[in-house]
Amino acid sequence: MNWIALENIDQLQKIKQAAGYSILFKHSTRCSISLMAKKKFEFESESLPAEVPVYFLDLIKYRGISNAIADDFQIHHESPQLLIIRDGECVYETSHSEISAEDAAEQISINS
Repeated sequence: MNWIALENIDQLQKIKQAAGYSILFKHSTRCSISLMAKKKFEFESESLPAEVPVYFLDLIKYRGISNAIADDFQIHHESPQLLIIRDGECVYETSHSEISAEDAAEQISINS
């Protein structure tokens, strides 16, 4: 699994402007549920299309970026949370125990 650390607002702007898909994983380093969701996602990550970048946001450290994600994509903040972005729009969002790399891969294939 090759996480791309999401650490500045410029990266978020590039994700919004990019063609194709991106995955955003919002993680709370203080939450055991978030840790379990992250481990499950990593375990299933082989099911994800290799060309889709997967961004990791430590939302405790980068709360401003987390807030910008909620505002920009018009979604309610959750933690942990997974978003699939396609051509600058959030096409899928889930949280907590519903987070699954296999489900994310299926959503990407459905929306392609």
